[in-house]
Amino acid sequence: MKPISFKNANTIYAKDQPEYLPLVVHKDEGGTVTSLWKLTPFERLKILFTGRLWLQNLTFNRPLQPQLPSVNNPLE
Repeated sequence: MKPISFKNANTIYAKDQPEYLPLVVHKDEGGTVTSLWKLTPFERLKILFTGRLWLQNLTFNRPLQPQLPSVNNPLE
């Protein structure tokens, strides 16, 4: 699974941090950050059969931010 670019993207997190994948996002004035991820064929099959997706958040011991996974484009 990799983050990918999309039409409304306007920011890249970790652009110059080789220890992380660059994260292309749309960031709005209210602070909502939207990213788009591309799954490999194997990942797609695994989700189809298990119905499960693991999500890890690197908080660096700061408060956890709300998350909202979706299969629909929230920018449309």
